[in-house]
Amino acid sequence: MPFASILSGAGGVVLVLVIVWDAFETILVPRRIGRRVRLTRYFYWTTWRLWRALAVRLRAPSRREALLGFFGPLSLILLLLCWASGLIIAFALIEVATGQAAGPPARGFGTLLYTSGQTFFTLGFGDFTPTTALGRMLAVLEAGLGFGFLGTVVGYLPTMYAAFSQREIEISLMDARAGSPPTAMEFLRRNAPRFEDGHCEELLRAWERWAAQLLETHISYPQLAYYRSQHGNQSWLATLVTILDSTALLLARPGAPRASQARLTFAMGRHALVDITQIFVREFRPVAGERLTPEGLRALEALLDAPSWTPGAAREFEERLAGLRLLYEPYARALGAFLLFELSPWESAERRPDNWERAPWDKLLAARQGTAPRPDEHF
Repeated sequence: MPFASILSGAGGVVLVLVIVWDAFETILVPRRIGRRVRLTRYFYWTTWRLWRALAVRLRAPSRREALLGFFGPLSLILLLLCWASGLIIAFALIEVATGQAAGPPARGFGTLLYTSGQTFFTLGFGDFTPTTALGRMLAVLEAGLGFGFLGTVVGYLPTMYAAFSQREIEISLMDARAGSPPTAMEFLRRNAPRFEDGHCEELLRAWERWAAQLLETHISYPQLAYYRSQHGNQSWLATLVTILDSTALLLARPGAPRASQARLTFAMGRHALVDITQIFVREFRPVAGERLTPEGLRALEALLDAPSWTPGAAREFEERLAGLRLLYEPYARALGAFLLFELSPWESAERRPDNWERAPWDKLLAARQGTAPRPDEHF
């Protein structure tokens, strides 16, 4: 057997094993893969940087967000096409090594690619058939692999989109609870009366469970991190950061209990953020800027009734808050810079209507009735 045929067959076998193992890890293994040499990792490393470079050139935030919103679904389709194309090419290379190109009739590599493609997708035209026993065995193997590959993909997509829907539920609920975009100050302002009657504990418990679900789904399906939310001023990362900001404020208050639901929620949120960040950002690189300004800190203290604190309580509050922020903000800023997510601020510079308060017919209704509808006036 010529050396070129041996090399072709060996390359085809290696390519089949690499693709099948990569698809197995990506689709079926529900845990973070620490190995760096992976086809899926290189695929997303390349395509995301090209897509990201194209998006940053758009000056209009709405157009940029719309372009970024296409990357998640489109990249998944391209990844599946790459896997299928690689398997078709790999089996064509193996057919070269088994003598299928020698005829009769003589077949070029293009014909072998066509034969491999119709076998992989189980078309069964019958215009080209294997001429050796080994070739027939390879055809059966490729047809079975193609059938199993397509069946696995069909089962994979609904599972991933169900995880996406579950993730978006809490993001939508955050709209009326912490504003659009959500902020820790707005959460405290709207939920201050609930701190005393125990309802806030229930809300924090729901946030803890959502953070745990976020960790599980984004470890199992890292592609979900590229999927954007329904509104441009919302994202799963902004929601997670708002949860961490809010619980950090509750924990930094003077006299805050050591054991509380806020501590459990903060721990779960930080766990999710750190583990997800390490999937995408391997090396620590400081991101310039400051989320919490001195003026914002004074406003937070006023909202927490700082004038009633004992002497030295304000300094203790600032030190504890700075320590808690250091546990998660570097990860959030690094991940936000990589995925082009805008982190939620600690406070909004001005009162903005929530997403539920804005509707496309409001201006038309205002023009007819002479006044704009204000949903918040009825609550």
